[in-house]
Amino acid sequence: MSADIPGGHPVSAAVSEPPSGHAEQAGAAGSETVSADRPPLYILTTACPDTTGIVAAVAGFLAEHNATITEAQHHNDPHTRTSFMRTVFHDNGKGLSGVEALERAFAGQVGRRFEMHWRFHEVRRRCRALIAVSRQSHCLNGILHRWSTGTLPVEVVAVVSNHQDTRSLAEWHGVPYHYLPIIDGRKAEQERRIIELFENSDAELLVLARYMQILTPAACRYFEGRAINIHHSFLPGFKGAKAYHQAYERGVKLIGATAHYVTTDLDEGPIIEQEVERVDHTQSAEDLTVVGSELETVALNRAIKWHAERRVFRNGRRTVVLR
Repeated sequence: MSADIPGGHPVSAAVSEPPSGHAEQAGAAGSETVSADRPPLYILTTACPDTTGIVAAVAGFLAEHNATITEAQHHNDPHTRTSFMRTVFHDNGKGLSGVEALERAFAGQVGRRFEMHWRFHEVRRRCRALIAVSRQSHCLNGILHRWSTGTLPVEVVAVVSNHQDTRSLAEWHGVPYHYLPIIDGRKAEQERRIIELFENSDAELLVLARYMQILTPAACRYFEGRAINIHHSFLPGFKGAKAYHQAYERGVKLIGATAHYVTTDLDEGPIIEQEVERVDHTQSAEDLTVVGSELETVALNRAIKWHAERRVFRNGRRTVVLR
């Protein structure tokens, strides 16, 4: 089975003043909204070899443990013969067990039986994200704006950069800024400091928001399934630098942006989201860059949101996104 749930269990915009606070998380489970007058929501994600009875087993387990299901998505991939499921639930008023107890019970009653990778998530515990950026600020600005208004269900723990250009933007939002330059070509040393920051801040996700450095293979392996990159083209076309200039030279009629998981193969990681815009011969390479910047922001924020909402399942070289 080539499916993967990161951390799962295998068998065996413009405002006049800086924000003083951040809106409460809303919609982290899709149509469900976190609020004080509703019971806490949980998400169960599962992936396993496809067979009969998976949905019934999951639903039956939750019902037996005093849970009411509020949302469920299920997909069977006929090519990998893998079943993916995302289920949102809450206490039905009769006393739902805690996450640790549910984990243990699920392992014995369902997980081992279906050879599952699974994980329980508390919706109110937002995904903690470390943002890496170089000089261009449009993606970082989009993330921080959506985070500060409560429309992006993450907790931005810090911004890290190999330049100082975006410090004022991060600090305006009250986010710690860490300047980690690459000195004398010692990239591995700089990446070790990024990993230390990731671990010390208890981060779960690294977002490369136009971070213009190629991660070393060691870093890619460390962040496997936990790092999202935004690439400035509609992959698999126009890889590498100056993608919009490449597109201009080819006279393309559509340009795009691609958000994908980071792997050791440059710009080849499983694609989470893509966005495109029609262009024509009257637009210069600079015009395409402006349009592309907007597409990058949209695609990256969707990918972050879906990852944080536990909607994305890695499926070999592809992803399944249960929206």
